[in-house]
Amino acid sequence: MQVNIQEINERIQQESAFVDALKMEIGKVIIGQKGMVERLLIGLLGDGHILLEGVPGLAKTTAIKTLAASMKASFHRIQFTPDLLPADLVGTMIYNQKNGEFQTKQGPVFANFILADEINRSPAKVQSALLEAMQERQVTIGEHTYPLPKPFLVMATQNPIEQEGTYPLPEAQVDRFMLKIKIDYPSREEELAIMRQQISQEIPVPNPVVSVDDVIRARDAMHAVYMDEKIERYILDIVEATRRPRDFKLDRISSYIAYGGSPRATINLAIAGKAHAFVNRRGYVIPEDIRAICFDVLRHRVAVTYEAEAEEMNSEMIVQEILDTIEVP
Repeated sequence: MQVNIQEINERIQQESAFVDALKMEIGKVIIGQKGMVERLLIGLLGDGHILLEGVPGLAKTTAIKTLAASMKASFHRIQFTPDLLPADLVGTMIYNQKNGEFQTKQGPVFANFILADEINRSPAKVQSALLEAMQERQVTIGEHTYPLPKPFLVMATQNPIEQEGTYPLPEAQVDRFMLKIKIDYPSREEELAIMRQQISQEIPVPNPVVSVDDVIRARDAMHAVYMDEKIERYILDIVEATRRPRDFKLDRISSYIAYGGSPRATINLAIAGKAHAFVNRRGYVIPEDIRAICFDVLRHRVAVTYEAEAEEMNSEMIVQEILDTIEVP
């Protein structure tokens, strides 16, 4: 089948025009953190969810609130606490005394954007209730099943410092997140700009510049982004190298990997690669798209052994070694 790259490129140029407007609007409020903002857009376009890890005060909550405000979309923030119940999240049946019937009261999960703040502060049954909604895009309350709105993006945060009184997410649940992003401190110049912004009289407020329909249309266009078979095989090589490193002359790290990425890693790497090309307003995927997004897709999907921990090797170092070894198409 003959693929007209120029035609696809022109279509993507048109359909992705809103990305610059959205970045500009978010940039009014969020200073720096360009990587986090780009990853949020990739998650939104790829219909995937995002797990953010970073110390408090790095604008994780502000970022998703700003994205929702720039988009005419509904937003709910849920603070995860040890006493939270699944019904507090998804909703419950309430008895109406007037007509003597039970009525459904939908929970805060019914919104376009959900911020699950400190997700590891709640017990497993609450986490699984949210993760079921993420996976199935629907919620069952009583005998009825209700679809969640489109788009539906969950951004969960966790604090890497405090581990006391937390319930770490099981690996199978972490795998449901398309991306895991680690956020670092801003640069000195960025922090000066943040300080000046926050102590000024007028704190900027984002305006809605994009509709939900624009995003749904952009998702369809994003799937049209061209990916060559060489890139597809490159993705397969990267993920397979996390499972069978010896086959790729990576004997040195084979004892460091407990288990590698699942087929979900392959799918998400391909989708995120296309979304990265789309955000950069290109109609075709290049190896740099895959390499740019690779750490965010794989860092939570490659489990390390005790031996790796003893030698201070983490999953990111393993992914870096794989990228350095595997031949780029």
